[in-house]
This record gives sequence, structure tokens and C-alpha cells, in this order.
Amino acid sequence: MADDDSGLDRVKLLAARYRAVLDRPYLASGLYALTIVPSRAVPAMGVDRRWRCYVSPAFVDATPVEELAGVWIHEVAHLLRDHHGRADRLPAAAHRDRLRVNVAQDCEINDDLLADGLALPPGRMEPGAFGLPPGLLFEAYLPQIPPLPHAHDCGSGAHGRPSPWEPADSAGGVGPVEADALRRTTAQAMRAHLRGRGDLPGGWRRWADQVLEPVVNWRRMLAGAVREAVAWAGGAVDYTYRRPSRRTPALRGVVLPSLRRPLPRVAVVVDTSGSMREDDLAAAMAEVTGVLREVGIRGNRVTVLACDADVHAVSRVTDAAQVTLSGGGGTDMRAGIAAALAARDRPSVVIVLTDGHTPWPGEPPSCRVICVLIGAGHTGPPDPPAWAETVRVPAA
Repeated sequence: MADDDSGLDRVKLLAARYRAVLDRPYLASGLYALTIVPSRAVPAMGVDRRWRCYVSPAFVDATPVEELAGVWIHEVAHLLRDHHGRADRLPAAAHRDRLRVNVAQDCEINDDLLADGLALPPGRMEPGAFGLPPGLLFEAYLPQIPPLPHAHDCGSGAHGRPSPWEPADSAGGVGPVEADALRRTTAQAMRAHLRGRGDLPGGWRRWADQVLEPVVNWRRMLAGAVREAVAWAGGAVDYTYRRPSRRTPALRGVVLPSLRRPLPRVAVVVDTSGSMREDDLAAAMAEVTGVLREVGIRGNRVTVLACDADVHAVSRVTDAAQVTLSGGGGTDMRAGIAAALAARDRPSVVIVLTDGHTPWPGEPPSCRVICVLIGAGHTGPPDPPAWAETVRVPAA
């Protein structure tokens, strides 16, 4: 029965949401964040970017509670997976057919929902209907989805383009910061569900991993860390009489020194033990040398120390191919760091390229240290000490 002026059977709709929360409690935060907006213009249910859920009274009347619960989960999945944000990054040509984008997104969601045993209304879109495999992201499905003029429209919360039933203003609802917090809360709840020996479809597992442990661009992180450390080291100024101050002529015979900003020296300690992979090491070494050249540090200002349990070679190289992996005994980067700091041309920045299976100095060195963990995954070695800036380079 309808219980408001719109004709919407709110009791039935809320009962369906309660069932969805009861069956999938890890989605509770997202489901309860949705604001219900009755609308006779929406064909079934749809969401906008502000987490407002538009609901057709006729659709609620015609759909069993079990299937309504599945639709609740389907719609919140669009928002949790940030489909509208991802759709914004598609090529401009893809935006001309928002319904085709929506179908690809439905395929990404519904294969997980069906694998999870959820009931969905007839006419649902799933990868098998197009001869496509399950488990892909919508960006992979999209090129293989044909135009479908009568496809379901889940709203701007899915394909990113305003639908006819959505208001022109964007005030109210859930903002971007709160939405990110809801995604993180949901991902944490999924992790807790798995720790409690529950199960999740593969798509939800991957999504939770991505939210809690996002894949970062290690090259950008490494470049930023090297540039920042070099800028910090180069910020140390000193006085020199080689170039007198510009104020000297005004002081009638008194020579004032000028300030100079010297280029820092950099030591690169390379782990050459047998556990290191040449391809990963070459990639990291190339990034380091490229950034150093970019900031004007090269030649005799860069020293490379090849080290496993001891330092075997000290050289000034400009390419990873010039570093020989000795494959010797154990691994102890303390020896390499100590040798770098004991050199006559003491470095102000030490960059350590290692797989991380090494002891570290007990006290922070008197210079900046960047630790580049090569081939490190989620179950890799323990983190370096807090005084080292750490960049993780995943295995190729």
C-alpha cells in the first residue's frame, strides 16, 4: 500500500533495504546513506552523484521484496565503485551514448551480484548476454557492448550524465569527501567480513583491496621523493669569497662574501644480492638517474655503491646496465650506507635500491635516505625505519 502523496509504498521499499542490509551487512553504511526521492519519471530506480536514489512507485508495487533488495545493492554499487567518476575519464566519444556506458557498468556489477546469490528483476544486463567473460571492469566491457536504445538508465551516479528526472541543482545529498569516507568504511567492513570467514565475489574483493591499498604510480612517487630530497639538500647555503657580494663596491674596500647554493652529492646504494631481479633494478635505477639528470646532478656528483653483505664496488655510473649484480652472500644495506657516508665526498642524499630483506642502521644517518623497495608486494618485507622515505616498486 502507498503511504505518501507520491503513491510510493515506502514500507515495502524500506523493508527491501532492510533485507539487503541484513543479508549483506558490510553494505549497510552505503545503503543507509542513500536518500529516497519518489519519482514517476524514473523507469525503476536510479541514483545521482549526490547519493540520492530516485524510485518509481509503480516499480516498487510490481517488484517482489527479494528483487527490490537486489536492486538496492545494484544501485549503491554504482556509487561505491565510483562509476560516475570513472565515466568522466572516458574518451569524449564514449559520452555520446550514456546508456551503452550504463550497460557496461551493469555488467561489471551484476556478475558479482548473481555470483553472490542475489535475486535481480528480469531483463538484467550481465556479461554472458553479450558473450563476454565475467570479472572484468566496465571499461573493458564497453568497447564490446553494442548500442542498445532501450537500456535501463541508472542515472548520473552511474554513467555521469544528468538524467531527466534529476534536479538541475547539485546542492544537498552526499558530497565527494563523505562519499570517499563511505567507500573506505565499506571496504573495511568487507575486510572484516572476510576475516570472519565470510565470502565475497571476486569483484568486491578487488574493489576493497583497491580502496584500502590503492595502486600508486611508483615512478611519480620516486621522482617526487628524489626531487624533494635534492631540493632540501641544496637548500643549505654557505658564504663564498670567490664571487663577492654585489654590495662590496658600496663599502669602499671591504669585501663581502656572497651566498651560494651548492649542488648536493648523491649516493645510490644498490643491493646486488642474488634475490634481486635485474629487470626491476634496471627500471628503478633508470628512474633515479633520469630524475638526477633532470635536476642537474650527474657525473662526479653521483656515486653508486654495489653492495650485498659488503660493498664490492664504488663507481660513478650513469646507466643501470653498468651495475653488475654479484649475487654474493647475504644482504646488509647498513654496509653500503656506512661506506657512502664515510667517503671523502660525503653525500647529502642516499638512495637505497633493495628488496628490503636487510637490517637497517639503528640510528638515523645524518642525511636524507630514500629507500626504494623493489618487487615489494602486500606481503613483502617489513617496512624500513620511519626515518627513511619509502617508495615501493611492484614486480614487473
